[in-house]
Amino acid sequence: MTGLDAFYGDFQALYGLDLHLDAGEVLAIIGANGAGKTTLLRSIAGLIRNRPEAIRFRGSPVGALRADQVAGLGIALVPEGRQLFPSLSVEENLIIGGRVGRKGPWSLDAVYRLFPILKERRNQASTSLSGGQQQMVAIGRALMANPDLILFDEISLGLAPIIIRDIYAALPGIVGDGMSAILVEQDISKALSVSSRVYCLQEGRVSLEGASDALLREAISRAYFGIA
Repeated sequence: MTGLDAFYGDFQALYGLDLHLDAGEVLAIIGANGAGKTTLLRSIAGLIRNRPEAIRFRGSPVGALRADQVAGLGIALVPEGRQLFPSLSVEENLIIGGRVGRKGPWSLDAVYRLFPILKERRNQASTSLSGGQQQMVAIGRALMANPDLILFDEISLGLAPIIIRDIYAALPGIVGDGMSAILVEQDISKALSVSSRVYCLQEGRVSLEGASDALLREAISRAYFGIA
């Protein structure tokens, strides 16, 4: 990603971001509310169009592609707020994720092995589930697309600590097969615990970058809050 800008109408949300992600890497994006984290993921997923060369995936320019084209190349988004289809059952929501048609290890059975409670609730309306179970459906729906890169937007937001623990415990099984991941998270400790590198955004710009196990908390706090 080189010189990525993003706009909502006349409002500029991202300013010339330069980021890179290696194959099989888990990258964390942290920052306060309004820092541009969700805008970054939406840009990568094709929900905000850009210059073709601003985002490259496996060597090809994808910044100007539609969201469905980006998904077909192997990028899946777990959106903030889950955004399930309320009129559909758990299983129907999962099946929709698989309509991208990509081959890979993730199927209904694989998702149900990862989150057994979803198999028990597969015929229920998705929005009748608890918040944590709905988050599992959103993750499972993205996995059904068999992506090479999965984008997690605030997967712990509004969930009870025990549910957050269970979802984070499942992450190694999700990305342990060579999949890359970008994780947007406000819980800095959680983000650092599962990632190899971290970028901190502040007002749409990168304020800090480094290895997750090497950055000092003082430096992170300065970058997070914009303290000189």
